Amino acid sequence: MSFAIIETGGKQYKVSASKILEIEKLNIKVGETVKFDNVLLLNHDKITEVGNPKVEGATVEARLLDNVKDRTVLVFHKRRRKHSRKKNGHRQRHSKIQITKILAKGGKVIGEAKIVEKKKTVKKEEKILKKEAKK
Repeated sequence: MSFAIIETGGKQYKVSASKILEIEKLNIKVGETVKFDNVLLLNHDKITEVGNPKVEGATVEARLLDNVKDRTVLVFHKRRRKHSRKKNGHRQRHSKIQITKILAKGGKVIGEAKIVEKKKTVKKEEKILKKEAKK
């Protein structure tokens, strides 16, 4: 099994082909491909490449699935005996991505994902076609 360790948004993630992760928000459109060049480690079968600080020529490609918000974090300040309190909420924005390819030096593919279409859209299309056929 091949995997890589990438750095994005100030955090490090262990990724493998077809893995879905939530990372810090990216400013791209849903469905677009993003390349991560900051690859810190590559592992393919029994061969491991460690970067100093990163592996030169290695990239990881991913597809943006959705931009989502995290759950609400409540921030509550109370000053006792002063009749003063303040309540705030915060929802951090994340990007949900799926790793499609892991490329080593020279563009050699060491991991590739099989893209699976959503089943819900296929079922909805079948229902629409059945309704049209009845008419």
